[in-house]
Amino acid sequence: MQGSHTWRGDSAVFDEDNLVSHAGLVPLLALAEQAGLSRLLDEHVRFVDERVPSGAANPTPKLTSIIAGMAAGADSIDDLDVVRAGGMKEVFGEVYASATLGIFLRQFTHGHTRQLSAVLRRHLIALAERTPVLHGIRERAFIDIDSLLRPVYGRAKQGASFGHTKLAGKNILRRGLSPLAVTISTATAAPVLAGVRLRAGRAGSAKGAASMVTEAINTAKAAGAQAQHLLVRGDSAYCAGTIVAAVVKADARFSFAIARNPAVDAAISSIGDEQYTPVHYPGAVLDPDTGQLVSDAAVAEVPYTAFAGTCHETTGRLVVRRILDANTQDPLFPVWRYHPFFTNNPEPITHADITHRRHAICETVWSDLIDGPWAHQPSGWFPANAAWNILAAICHNLLRAAGTLTRIPRYTVARGATLRTHLINIPARLARPQRRPVLHLPAHWPRADAWLALWPAVFIT
Repeated sequence: MQGSHTWRGDSAVFDEDNLVSHAGLVPLLALAEQAGLSRLLDEHVRFVDERVPSGAANPTPKLTSIIAGMAAGADSIDDLDVVRAGGMKEVFGEVYASATLGIFLRQFTHGHTRQLSAVLRRHLIALAERTPVLHGIRERAFIDIDSLLRPVYGRAKQGASFGHTKLAGKNILRRGLSPLAVTISTATAAPVLAGVRLRAGRAGSAKGAASMVTEAINTAKAAGAQAQHLLVRGDSAYCAGTIVAAVVKADARFSFAIARNPAVDAAISSIGDEQYTPVHYPGAVLDPDTGQLVSDAAVAEVPYTAFAGTCHETTGRLVVRRILDANTQDPLFPVWRYHPFFTNNPEPITHADITHRRHAICETVWSDLIDGPWAHQPSGWFPANAAWNILAAICHNLLRAAGTLTRIPRYTVARGATLRTHLINIPARLARPQRRPVLHLPAHWPRADAWLALWPAVFIT
C-alpha cells in the first residue's frame, strides 16, 4: 500500500470529538444490559467498610467500565482509558478514568469477589436464555475444571509464591498466582466460564475445586442442563474424594484421570491383552510423555472402587488407554504405557475415552484469556486481581454470546482476539441528525456482514 498524499508535520491532530474507536461496544453492552448485568451488580456487589469511601462509590458503572475496557482489548488498569477517547463518553454514560478504576479495584475484599462470582454465574444463565451461547445444553453438557499458573515478577505482589508449571514439557517452579476456573460447553457450543477463583501460586490444584464444581453444576442446571446428561471432566489432580462425591451428590457424571498407585496398577495388571479394543481418534493427539502426536491407541476397562475405606468410597469404571512406548526397540517384547481414568460415564468404552480426552478444550479458554485480560495480574492487591479475573470471565462470556448472535459459524467458536478485532474494534463517527444518534462506519468494511447481523439481533429481536 502506497501513500497518495504528501503529509506535513501538522497533518495528524487528535481533535475529533465525534469519533468512536470501538463501536462494537454499543451492541455488546446493550446485550449485557438485556441479560441484566447492571441489575445483578446492583443486587450482589455491596461495599460497606471500604478503606477509601469515595473509591467504592458507584460500583456498578465502574465495573461495567472495566468490562467494556477488557472487551476493547485492555489487559492492564492503565489500558482501561481506551473507553474515554473521542466520542466514547457521548455514546456511553458514566465512563471513568483508569486511575479511578484502579482505586476502586483496591477496595475489594474476599467477600466482594464472592459477590462478583455470583454475578458471573447468574449473568451466564441470563445470556444462555437470551442467546444460543450454550446451544444444545439440554441434550448434553460438559463441565471442565483446571488451573494454571500466571507468572508475576514483583515481590510485593500479594499472594505471589512459587508453584509448579510446565515449560517445554518440563516441570519447573515459577513465581505467580494460580487461577482455578470451571467451564461449561456442549457438543455444539464453545466453552464459557462458570467460575474463576484466584489462589496463591503454591496452592494445590484441587484447592477449592469441590465447591466450584458444585456451583458449576448448579449453574448448568439453571441454564437448562439435565443432571444425568452432565459430565464433569478433569485431570488427575481433581480425582479426589471430595470432588467425586460432590459430582455424585449432584447426580451428574464424572470422568477424571487417576494417578497411578498400587491399587490402580493392580487393576491394570488384571486386564488381559485380549480385552483391549483399538480406538482411532478423530484427530491426532499430543502424547503427554513424549510430546509426539498419537492417533491410535487401545482401551480396556475394569470395575474399580476408588477411595476405599473412606467416606467418599465410589465405584465406577477404570478405563485404561494403552500406547506402545516409542522407545521400544524389540517388537517381540513391546513395552506399553498406560493412562487410566476413572469414570461413571455410561458410553461405550471407545467413546468414553474420546469424550474424556476432549477435556483439553478448556485450554482454549486459558489461551483466550492470556491473550487478553489475563496477560497481567495488574494490581499489587490480591483481592483486586481476583476481581480482575472474574470480570475477565464475564467479558469472555459476553464476547462469546455476541459471536453466536451473528449466526455466522466461525464466530460461534472464534478466539476472543478474533471477536474483539472483527466485532468490537470498529471505528465510527457519531452523528445526530434530528437529535437521533447514528453511527457512520467505514465503507467496504470487511466484517460488515457479521456486524450488521449482530446489531439487529441485539436491538430488534
